[in-house]
Amino acid sequence: MNAKERLKIPRQKMPEQNPRERIKNFQEVPYGYTPELAMKEAQRCLQCKKAVCMDGCPVEINIPEFIRLIAEGDFIGAAKELKKNNSLPAICGRVCPQEDQCEKVCTLAKKFEPVAIGNLERFAADYEREKGEVEIPEIAPPTGKRVAIVGSGPAGLTVAGDLIKLGHQVTIFEALHKTGGVLVYGIPEFRLPKSIVQAEVDYLQKLGVEIKTSFVIGKLWTIDDLFKEGYDAVFIGTGAGLPNFMHIPGENLNGIYSANEYLTRSNLMKAYSFPEYDTPIFSGKNVAVLGGGNTAMDAVRTALRLGAENAYIVYRRSKMEMPARKDEIHHAEEEGVKFHFLTTPIKYNGNSDGWVTSMECLKMKLGEPDASGRRRPIPIEGSNFVMEVDTVVVAIGNSSNPLVPQTTPGLEVNKWGNIVADQETGRTSREGIWAGGDIVTGGATVILAAGAGKKAAKDIHRYLENL
Repeated sequence: MNAKERLKIPRQKMPEQNPRERIKNFQEVPYGYTPELAMKEAQRCLQCKKAVCMDGCPVEINIPEFIRLIAEGDFIGAAKELKKNNSLPAICGRVCPQEDQCEKVCTLAKKFEPVAIGNLERFAADYEREKGEVEIPEIAPPTGKRVAIVGSGPAGLTVAGDLIKLGHQVTIFEALHKTGGVLVYGIPEFRLPKSIVQAEVDYLQKLGVEIKTSFVIGKLWTIDDLFKEGYDAVFIGTGAGLPNFMHIPGENLNGIYSANEYLTRSNLMKAYSFPEYDTPIFSGKNVAVLGGGNTAMDAVRTALRLGAENAYIVYRRSKMEMPARKDEIHHAEEEGVKFHFLTTPIKYNGNSDGWVTSMECLKMKLGEPDASGRRRPIPIEGSNFVMEVDTVVVAIGNSSNPLVPQTTPGLEVNKWGNIVADQETGRTSREGIWAGGDIVTGGATVILAAGAGKKAAKDIHRYLENL
């Protein structure tokens, strides 16, 4: 097939649940490509000699090669190609912001819609898993070196997958009772099924990775205790799990959640599956979610599925500035979420029982760009109005949990409490300790955390070889 013929093929839409049906369940929204759709979409790839899409991939996947294999019908080969550089393809295919990374720089995107790289990545990984053809790659001979990984989010899982293949002994220490970090407590079932995360974790365990859950480093043991136990290197990937609040009057009223708590109750503790699980969560009728990122979209769409009659996004900028993925915004709109742009709350009101009943808000206008490059929201004096709400979910970002830095002498942190680490190697101020992901950058994406894990794994390997 020549380039002209390829250009005539439209981007293949992934089949998905009807919006009216899906707001009543927590099942995954997109069904995924069929083999026929995947091959047709893969045929759109121009197989550029200079594959600029690879420059947009933080984990350096050979994108043209895995897509070529799909186009030829070699789906297992495509999955193997993906796994050479990415330990978590089924996850990244679902939750990475491809439109801002590999697909953004796709050559086709200059005049047409880019190749659906993320959808194809998901297809290949799912096909391999569903056919039961996941193979264990060749593992290097044991080096006798031991690596401790603190946190089992995307950064930690990536480091574990890369280092175990190089022959090092790897142990993951996870504070919660389930492995996966933000992948299991933060991202809802309808966007990332827990079975997908578990399959990726099972794969790492088959490679030989040891996992210790309900093990809080900084409480049970410190980082220095890990070294005393014989570990040669430590990677810290504890994420940014400390919720931020607005510090406005009435914030302590019942019915006001951080997005972390709201999503953890639903995702990890399965509050949505009542009465099989009796984890308490308040199913509000008028739910306002503050923020414009993916976490806000996850929370507001969860609220709908828990029975909200009105689910609102309250965001202080306009739709253009929203950092959430386009797909997530589109799905929220389809499902009936109401958007209040250029709006910010300034006060919560409650009843005599201590429950939130309404929220006083101000309208905003956009001024000059701030440090983020987005136009700064400015309050409009006298524009106050009141929204009736019985539940508020605050999704305005997270900070780093201070537990590990506070119990690790000599570990440098910045003014936000993030661990200071070299961008290319992950090295921290302490010898033998690396860090990566949200604990270093603040809240970011799954793929950027995985990319940081990949760089750290390379440097840890170099370090261990010279011990």
